[in-house]
Amino acid sequence: MGKIVGMTQSNYIPWKGYFDYINSVDEFYFYDDVQYTKQDWRNRNLIKTPAGTEWLTVPVGSSRDRLICEVEIRDSLWQRSHWDKILFYYKNAPYFKMYREFFEEIFLGSRWTNLSDMNQTIIKRISRELLGITTKFGDSRPFNLTGKKAERYIPLLKEVGCTTFLSGPSAKNYLTEEMMAKEGIKLEWMNYEGYPEYHQLYPPFEHRVTILDLIFNEGPDMKKYMLSFKEKVEK
Repeated sequence: MGKIVGMTQSNYIPWKGYFDYINSVDEFYFYDDVQYTKQDWRNRNLIKTPAGTEWLTVPVGSSRDRLICEVEIRDSLWQRSHWDKILFYYKNAPYFKMYREFFEEIFLGSRWTNLSDMNQTIIKRISRELLGITTKFGDSRPFNLTGKKAERYIPLLKEVGCTTFLSGPSAKNYLTEEMMAKEGIKLEWMNYEGYPEYHQLYPPFEHRVTILDLIFNEGPDMKKYMLSFKEKVEK
């Protein structure tokens, strides 16, 4: 029986598509021993407000000379600020009260000092405790990967017994089916098209916001508005 593997950098409370990616593979590896990129999804994400979308950004400084797993969070004041904004804009969402304690503990119950550790913890908790995702999680760091682009993570895929690598579409500029086939690995691409709209505060509707938006607005029905769960039911 084949093994489908996915791998990408950790993001801050990612959008629903990130969790669909995790749910679409057998094993998912956080790929945080690579260059930290500014103005990306690593330390920020979007929420909905009456004025449109607004960034929630974790302050981590402007240095580019570090890996994602090396990014320190030295100030903790943002944790209260982010929670206060979430509370202000989502307190009237249908299911906010149901999940308030869960997220309040995440934002206020711990002092986060490392971006990668925080991102991975939040992603795992949402996956396991709210979405019931059973995918096995892993981390690329113990594999001591070297090289560039696809050449760098092929050794990890081979070592874990990957038969199919499900990649995000952003890798299409350097990853090819021929390249992976030479390693005995089938390459498939994650497709994020076809998401249904759900009840969302503050129209017009916007898909690319943190999954918090879906959770607070649809609660136990959140999986109905995600692609990977629908596909698993149909299979």
